Amino acid sequence: MPKLMDKSVVMGRHIIAIYILSFVLLIFLFYYHWILGIIIAVLFTISLYYSFQRERKLVDQTEAYISTLSYRVKKVGEEALLEMPIGIILYGDDYQIKWSNPYMSQFTEEETLVGENLEVLSNDITSILKDEKEIFWLTIDEYDFQVYNKREERLLYLFDRTKQTELQCLYQNDKTVLGIIFLDNYEEISQNLDDTAKSHINSQVTSTLNKWSNEHGIYLKRTSQERFLAVMNQRILSELEDIKFEILDEVRELITDKNIPLTLSIGIGLGCETLPNLGELTQSSLDLALGRGGDQVVIKDDESGKVRFYGGKTNPMEKRTRVRARVISHALKELVKESDQVLVMGHKAPDMDSIGASIGVLKIAQANDIDGYIVLDENDIDTGVQRLVEEMKENDELWSHFIDPDSALDIVTKETLLVVVDTHKPSLVQEEKLIQKTEHVVVIDHHRRGEEFIDHPILVYMEPYASSTAELVTELLEYQPGKLTLNMLESTALLAGMIVDTKSFTLRTGSRTFDAASYLRSKGADTVLVQKFLKEDLDIYVKRSRLIENTNIYRGNIAISVGNSREAYGPVVIAQAADTLLTMTGVEASFVISERKDGRIGISARSLGGVNVQVIMEKMNGGGHLTNAATQLDDMAVIDAYEWLKDIIDEYYEGGNSE
Repeated sequence: MPKLMDKSVVMGRHIIAIYILSFVLLIFLFYYHWILGIIIAVLFTISLYYSFQRERKLVDQTEAYISTLSYRVKKVGEEALLEMPIGIILYGDDYQIKWSNPYMSQFTEEETLVGENLEVLSNDITSILKDEKEIFWLTIDEYDFQVYNKREERLLYLFDRTKQTELQCLYQNDKTVLGIIFLDNYEEISQNLDDTAKSHINSQVTSTLNKWSNEHGIYLKRTSQERFLAVMNQRILSELEDIKFEILDEVRELITDKNIPLTLSIGIGLGCETLPNLGELTQSSLDLALGRGGDQVVIKDDESGKVRFYGGKTNPMEKRTRVRARVISHALKELVKESDQVLVMGHKAPDMDSIGASIGVLKIAQANDIDGYIVLDENDIDTGVQRLVEEMKENDELWSHFIDPDSALDIVTKETLLVVVDTHKPSLVQEEKLIQKTEHVVVIDHHRRGEEFIDHPILVYMEPYASSTAELVTELLEYQPGKLTLNMLESTALLAGMIVDTKSFTLRTGSRTFDAASYLRSKGADTVLVQKFLKEDLDIYVKRSRLIENTNIYRGNIAISVGNSREAYGPVVIAQAADTLLTMTGVEASFVISERKDGRIGISARSLGGVNVQVIMEKMNGGGHLTNAATQLDDMAVIDAYEWLKDIIDEYYEGGNSE
C-alpha cells in the first residue's frame, strides 16, 4: 500500500509539469498562428478533462483499497488476539487477571478468568513471576506451556508445547539402556557342589530372571555362569525404579543347598551417544555396585552425571580370603620398595581406626626400609584421639614420623607413594592437594564405595564387610617381611581402631576380626590402655545425656534426637549419643541431629541391621555402612534437617526399604 501511494504522487507531479509546459507552448501558438492555437487548445482541454477523470478514479481506487486493507488488518488483529491457538493474559500488580483471550478458557473450569488470581492456572506461577523469569515452562492440568513473560506490560504469552513434550518423552523413553547382572556369591555357593546341584542353582536363577525379563520386556542373555546382559529402554528402567528393583529380593529368597541366599549386583548405564561408551559406563556401574558390597543396583546417567542406588539392604557377604590379603600385601610391598618415601593419610577429624591403620601402613614402609610419614593435623582431633596422640608423643621414635599437612606438601614428590586409609573420598582426606602431587596413590578402606572416589589409584583394597580399616591393615602386616616388629603402643593403636569401630566387638564382627585382634594381642596390645584412650570427660557425658533427653520415637522403632538450636556438639558426642540410643529397648535405628562446632549440621545414624542407615544418609549426601553412617549438611537449620530426615525415612519404608 505505501508503494502504491508513492507511485500515485509521483505520477501526479509529472502530469502537472506536462500541463504547465503545454500551456506555455499554447500561448506561443496563439501568438504566431491563432487558428492552430484554437485547435490545439480544444484538444488540450479534452485531454485535460480525461486526465482529471482518470486521476479522480485512481484516487478513489486507492482510497477504497486502503479502506479495505485497514478493515482486513483490523479483523486479522482481532482474530489473532481472540482466535489464534496462543494464550494471552494481562495481569495486574496483585497478580489478578485483568484480561485473557478465549483460548485460555478451555484449560480451566472457570467460565471467565478475569478477576481470578493467576494461581487458578498453577500454584507455582506467582513464585516464578516474582523471580522475574522471562521464559519458563508451566503445566496446566495435563498441558505443558512455554510461557513468555513481558514484565513491563505484565503480559503473558502461553504456547502449547504438549505435543512437543510428548515427543521428547517418547524419544527419551525409547533410548537404549544397558545392564549387566552379576551373581555376587555364585562362585562361593557352587564350590564343592556336584553337577546336579549346580544345575539346580542355575535353573532357579535363570528361571527367575527370565520370568522377570519377560514381564518387563527386557532382552536378557546369559554370557557366563555368573553374568547376564540386559538390554532395555528408559521407559522400562523407569518402571523398574518405581518398584525399587524387586528382583533383588526375589533372587535373595532363592535359598541354596548351603542355606546361603544368592544376591545380585546390577550395573546400568544410560545417556551415552555411542554404544561403546554405554558399555563402559555400564561396566563402571557394576564395579561400583560390587565395590559397595553387592546386593544392589547402581545406575549411572551420563547426561545428568548423577548416580542412583537401589537395594544394598543386607550386610555384604564375606568374600575376602587369606589369599587375597596375601596378594594385596605383596603388591603393596612392591609399591613401597619402588617409591622414594611413603606418606600415609587418613580422613579429616581422624578417629582411632584412621590413626591405627596409618600406624600399620607406616610399619609396612619401615619393614621394607623405606622412610614413611603419617599426615596429621593436631588441630583437628577429638578427645579420644588426643589421649592417643599424647601417649605417642612420649615415644620419640614413633612421633618423629608424624608431620602436618603443610610439611607433607613440602616433601612430596612424583615418586612418593601416598596411602589413603579409612576413606576413599578426596574431599574427606587430611590434605586433598597431596593426591594431585603424586601419581602413586593406594586406597585402603572398609567403607562401601560411594560416587566420589579418588581418581586413578594404582592399588585399591576395599572390603566393606570388614570391621575396620585397622583389621585390613593388620592382615597385611602378617604377610610382610619377618623383620617387621610392632611395639606395644603401635599394636594397641591398631586394636583401639578395631574396638571403636565394632563397639567392643558387638557390631560388624566376623571371625577374621578376632583373628586380627588375636595377632595384635600377641604383639603386646594393651586392652587396659585402650580403655584409657576411650574414657570420656564428665562434661562430655552430660552433653551426651542432654542430647539423649531430646529424643522422639518415630514410626514406632526409630529414635531421633534433635539438639538444641545454637548449641554445638562435637562429632564424637553426636556419634556416642546415637550409639547409646541404639541400646534402648525397642529401638531398631537411631539418628542424632545437632549443630557442629564447625557450623554445619551433623547427623549420626546407627542401626541393628534391620534398617539400612547408609542408604538413608546417602540421600542426605552422606554415607557409611548398613549399621553405621553419618552426614554433614551446610546452610541448613536443625529443624529443617529433622523434617528432611523424616521425609527420607518415610520414603525408605514406603519404597520397600530400598534406596
